[in-house]
Amino acid sequence: MTSVRAPLTRDDLAPLARAALGRTPAAVHRLRGGSKKGVYRLVLDDGTTAIAYVWSPGEDYWGSPDADIRDSFSHASGIGLFLAAHHRLTELGVRVPRLLLADEDAVHLPAPAAVVEDIGGASLERLLREEPDAARVPLERLAGVLGVLRQCTAAGHGKALLVAEGGTALGGSCAQAVADRAVRDIADAAERDPRVRVAREALTERVRDLGGAVGPRGHTSLVHGELGPDHVLVTPDGDPALIDVEGLMYFDAEWEHVFLQLRFGPVYDVLRAPGLDPDRMALYRLATHLNLVAGPLRLLDGDFPERDAMRGIAEFNLRRALGLLRDAS
Repeated sequence: MTSVRAPLTRDDLAPLARAALGRTPAAVHRLRGGSKKGVYRLVLDDGTTAIAYVWSPGEDYWGSPDADIRDSFSHASGIGLFLAAHHRLTELGVRVPRLLLADEDAVHLPAPAAVVEDIGGASLERLLREEPDAARVPLERLAGVLGVLRQCTAAGHGKALLVAEGGTALGGSCAQAVADRAVRDIADAAERDPRVRVAREALTERVRDLGGAVGPRGHTSLVHGELGPDHVLVTPDGDPALIDVEGLMYFDAEWEHVFLQLRFGPVYDVLRAPGLDPDRMALYRLATHLNLVAGPLRLLDGDFPERDAMRGIAEFNLRRALGLLRDAS
């Protein structure tokens, strides 16, 4: 199935751009990679640029209904989540693109939208791939950012917006929430891949065993939730700037570090933190791989256009999950 969705045009985005920048854009370009919101570069006639985020059903390939904010793993999309995360990170001194306009009431488009500064630099992912020497300083500074986030704690887990509003998340402890979602991911993936169907019982038992080994903890830390090098832009001064922050939540720091280890690979040692709990790491590692099987396979049920990339993610993570299962035997 191929996508038939049409990106927003210059005329569509002109009212939003005029409200944020005082001018009509000369051109707009939809940036690749987004699956939950539209990300557009607004180009003015003098060459200056800004970025527009648009949260609309037409830009969300997951087709998710309204999510329960009390679920730490519910669909992390929407201007409310974005603004709460942006505000909290800014309070902490963590670099994010500067907010120029928030249109929560969909005045300028038929959907909530925001305009932020265009950092303009490369992503950390591209620097690591093409200019590893230039990546060294922002990578080291990112380790400092992670330290700031880890020191920002709460008594329970939950999305940044939920905690800011004084709410309480569903699902008991972080480990319980992760284990429960992992079991659901196994069931979803088993419907779509015969290898998961064969291993379903063993994978479920392994998740439960790992979850049972995790001890109690009295606090959580602020985590980005999906912090790969593609979600870190590098400013001209070499500072890391975090993007795609809607998933910001209070959770176990190990949840962040399992994902960092997966995405940063051989340079993860620069980001490694002391005192991480190996039992949590073991559970969260398997659960992350399972989610990165189930999620892409669900996305492929729809019309997401970058299909080969999603299949590749699912295949890589399925092999990793089955490998962890074999290693435990």
